[in-house]
Amino acid sequence: MEYVYGALLLHKLGQEVNEENLKKVISAAGIEPDESKVKVLVTSLKGVNIDEQLANASIAAAPTAGGAEEGGEAPKEEKKEEPKAEAAEGLASLFG
Repeated sequence: MEYVYGALLLHKLGQEVNEENLKKVISAAGIEPDESKVKVLVTSLKGVNIDEQLANASIAAAPTAGGAEEGGEAPKEEKKEEPKAEAAEGLASLFG
């Protein structure tokens, strides 16, 4: 998880998400970088529009309106739209 956070931090700061930069961020957090995890994450992010994926993930992860009512009722299940699920699927693969 810390590798994904490191990549997001680099992206937010406008830095290139590459192996060298990611290793520096992970090391700065006091963790010995795992070469294979760094390489896999950087390779997975090549050609990915991170801003677009984050926007899609926040839409898919937004809580449903209504929640649990005072009467203790469970929230009603809503039919999810397929495009949102597909958009979140791409970002979710980074965590697996």
